[in-house]
Amino acid sequence: QAQLVESGGGLVQAGGSLKLSCAASGRTASSNAMGWFRRAPGKEREFVASITWSGRGTNYADSVKGRFTISRDNAKNTMYLEMNNLKPEDTAVYYCAVAKTVIAVTSAALFGSWGQGTQVTVSS
Repeated sequence: QAQLVESGGGLVQAGGSLKLSCAASGRTASSNAMGWFRRAPGKEREFVASITWSGRGTNYADSVKGRFTISRDNAKNTMYLEMNNLKPEDTAVYYCAVAKTVIAVTSAALFGSWGQGTQVTVSS
């Protein structure tokens, strides 16, 4: 399995921006899709965005469309999530994961390796 390490989380005011990174190492299954999920306090884990290996295929949760952008740099084995116009409801621990498929899927069950998460807190 791949080892994934997220970074870039922090505290930001509403309307602000953050860019998360996910560095992959080990058996990265580099041709597979990757994705971001989040878990807010007291809530279930939810899909945020996913991306194919080429980057040409992406999927976004409706709640983040137009505000978040997922991308990846395969030469650096790194995936990114640029988050703009952040809202207090975006507060959560954000996790990156490698999919078991090349398709930019949205179900957590279709993802294998997971990172440990990075906290994003948006104050009002």
